[in-house]
Amino acid sequence: MTAVLKSTSFPELGERREGKVRDIYVQEGRLVLIATDRHSSFDRIIAHIPGKGEVLNRISLFWFEQTRDIVQNHVLEAPDPNAIIARRCMPLPIEVVMRGYLTGVTGTSIWTHYQKGRRDFGNFTLPDGMKKNQKLDKPVFTPSTKENEHDRTVTPDEIIAMGQISRKQLQEIEEVAHRLFARGQELARQKGLILVDTKYELGLDEAGKLTLIDEVHTPDSSRYWFANSYDERFAAGKEPEYFDKEFLRLWFMSNCDPYNDPVLPEAPPAMVEELAGRYGQVFNLLTGENISQLAPGESIEGRLRKNLAPYAKAAA
Repeated sequence: MTAVLKSTSFPELGERREGKVRDIYVQEGRLVLIATDRHSSFDRIIAHIPGKGEVLNRISLFWFEQTRDIVQNHVLEAPDPNAIIARRCMPLPIEVVMRGYLTGVTGTSIWTHYQKGRRDFGNFTLPDGMKKNQKLDKPVFTPSTKENEHDRTVTPDEIIAMGQISRKQLQEIEEVAHRLFARGQELARQKGLILVDTKYELGLDEAGKLTLIDEVHTPDSSRYWFANSYDERFAAGKEPEYFDKEFLRLWFMSNCDPYNDPVLPEAPPAMVEELAGRYGQVFNLLTGENISQLAPGESIEGRLRKNLAPYAKAAA
């Protein structure tokens, strides 16, 4: 049976907070971030995908390294394939979203707004007659709020009016986002992928300096299409070939009420295996590396406990 990391319990690392995918251990001045194999949808965990946590962690590390000349990031050390030691920062109160194509299906997607007749997005205007999945003349910055129910797309002027971010700071955020996205698109294209859109988490360190945090350009925070077939498929009115997690979500929607059923059915093993393979494929394409192998008799938890022992609070 393939090893999976569902959760962790390392009280020696500090107070534990559980995110959708990451277990976060809080220490003075730093965080221990452990990426598990939890797969979230419908505001709950629907499956555990072998290797997913390592893929998200190592892809982020790859991109943090590739973008450190653009903006500093929160990585202090990376002692394990599933973990990083990160500088504590104050997250900004907005989602920093960059888009290179007119696409999406959610309520905050640019295509959804465009279909409803919107053309003026505050900091850019789109012409009539565009088609779904069309490349934009240049990437656009479309920030959104962070809200408990549903994020809401807002213009830069609306953000400033909220009073939490100054115009000067927002200009710096937008400039950094454009540079990060340009770097991401350039390197992804070299690997045969199109970085379609993405969201960044930015925060401020203790000195108030802008810092890239959380994850960057992962398959969970970004949309990727395969580059070699895009032009032909777009011309034919077909959807691009893309990294797809949606098939598992659709299975749950067909087999239960995933928002309201107290207990969900188990995800089909073949689908879990298929999704694990897709995460591994994108990881390999981007980094040229493969998921690590456990030593005989070793567990992910055991490896983490050994590798994170120097970061126990007593040793901090």
